[in-house]
Amino acid sequence: MQIQNLPYPDPGVPDARSGPRFLWWLGRNQLSGQLQALAWGLLHFVAVSTLPFCVGLAVKAVVDRSGARLALAGGLLFGCGVAVAVGDTFLHRTAVTNWITAAARIQQLLARKASQLGSALSRRVAAGEVVAVSTGDVEKIGWFVEAVSRFTAAALTVVVVCVGLVIYQPALGVVVAAGLPVLALAVLPLLPRATRRADIQREKAGRATELASDTVAGLRVLRGIGGEDLFLDRYRRASQEVRHAAVRSARMWSLISATQVLLPGLLLIVVVFYGVHLAREGRITVGELVTVYSSVLVLAYPLRHFEEIAMAYSFSRPSAKRAAHVLSLERATDAGGSRGEEAPSGDLYDPASGLLAPEGLLTAVVWGDPDASGLLAERLGGHPAQERPSVLLGGVPLDELPLRSARTAVLVQDKDPVLLSGSLRELLDVPASGRVDAGTALAAAHCGDVLDALVQGSAHADDPMDAHITERGRSLSGGQRQRLALARSLLTDPEVLVLDEPTSAVDSHTEARIAEGLRKLRSGRTTVLFTTSPLLLDRADRVVLVHEGSALASGTHRDLLREEPRYRAVVSRETEEEAPRGEAPDRRRAEEPHGPLPRSPDAAGVPRLKELEETALHEIEETA
Repeated sequence: MQIQNLPYPDPGVPDARSGPRFLWWLGRNQLSGQLQALAWGLLHFVAVSTLPFCVGLAVKAVVDRSGARLALAGGLLFGCGVAVAVGDTFLHRTAVTNWITAAARIQQLLARKASQLGSALSRRVAAGEVVAVSTGDVEKIGWFVEAVSRFTAAALTVVVVCVGLVIYQPALGVVVAAGLPVLALAVLPLLPRATRRADIQREKAGRATELASDTVAGLRVLRGIGGEDLFLDRYRRASQEVRHAAVRSARMWSLISATQVLLPGLLLIVVVFYGVHLAREGRITVGELVTVYSSVLVLAYPLRHFEEIAMAYSFSRPSAKRAAHVLSLERATDAGGSRGEEAPSGDLYDPASGLLAPEGLLTAVVWGDPDASGLLAERLGGHPAQERPSVLLGGVPLDELPLRSARTAVLVQDKDPVLLSGSLRELLDVPASGRVDAGTALAAAHCGDVLDALVQGSAHADDPMDAHITERGRSLSGGQRQRLALARSLLTDPEVLVLDEPTSAVDSHTEARIAEGLRKLRSGRTTVLFTTSPLLLDRADRVVLVHEGSALASGTHRDLLREEPRYRAVVSRETEEEAPRGEAPDRRRAEEPHGPLPRSPDAAGVPRLKELEETALHEIEETA
């Protein structure tokens, strides 16, 4: 695989049982590149190691006053120089190719796994760990994969040179052959401690990354309540812990590097002392002494790769372990499916809860537990968090459909949709039916003021579609981000659209217009809306109250408000004293500290913000 041919058509199925197994799988899948690097590495290292023999031959020719042999030695030196240059050039080229292609394969595997798991990934793996795996860990794993071939070439070169020295000059060759294995293995006792320190550094760095991600994500709320200094101090302490761990790890690796310099120097002293003694006795010539001396000196170069492979494995092993952990996660259902690609149509029914969304109607779902309602919304889209009876679309289980077909048929927009950085045109460049254009979707989501804000924030964009959106839409308010995400979902125009609190940060006047636009645009299409907003509930064709995981009652908003006390308690936040006698609301749901805060038309955007503020204040109080 060449770099220009990336990405891989199919990155393969990784062996994610453990970190070392994953590294072995990567190496086997890049066998061709590894063999090429090995061949060029052998050419380079052998040519470098041959230079001392050529120098020794030249010295001997000068001593013997042989012009022919001196010319031969010069020619051999020139040939070795060419081989060194060619081998080094192509070794570097193939090594970098192996590094990049290995990293690209891992990133494709991670992207595919994230696509398969969907929102379940963030529940099962911390955000900081995902960021660490997809960035720094990928580079470290690629480093080890490409270093293996260079280390193998260096090790084979050392063996060849030792054998050659024993044949060329047995007296000194035996000393070198006995000393080189000691040099290569001398660092082994230091590796476990260096590896442990490196693991501690990785662990602390992962925690710091996760803390930084959480702090940045909640910075707007933290500034509003004055808690940013506390979180920044917490990150500062975590950063200092990472620095101290890195220094301790660097000390150990510096000791290993010093050992790799000291021991070859000692071997060189022994060889020179013994060689001079042999030369004085006439047992070896000056040319042979120069050859052996130069060989030992040059061998320090391939021996450095022993240190590098130890360091690369030490750094890549925990990275591979984390990557294998993410890649080993599986969906609760099979992503391949047992049916064809054709997506069904019809009523959407969840056997586990009894929720029914009739085809072509706008069905609103009211549940007093926002976390549970989010899981139900994901299950309706074919993303179950655990093993449960499959949701049926037109009588066909979604679990039996290929994942692509299920997602084409049912689109789920969760509570916190992500806006990727780029232009608005790129944001709305999504697979769509073609029935709804971008302008219609933006109008239905009431995004006029959002477009104006984007144009004002982009210096060189006259067309709102070319306006730049910052990462996660941080330059926009929460309500503006929600409306852009809603417009993107409406543009997709799926057979079934599931929206989880799509207007929780929008004011009541804008919410009323969105409700009308949503109802008009999705007319004749199945829409499921999870909300507790009276404005949205009043415009739904059908409202279903879910209580403790089961559909308890259904009807229109006004009928349920009049006849069902549990529904009234969730929607209007009616207290027990305000409720008619004998109709006490479900106090357990209403009194949850972080439960939903249903809104009235006068405060449509307040509850979600208030919930975030209460959570942040609670955490600050606990920390203080």
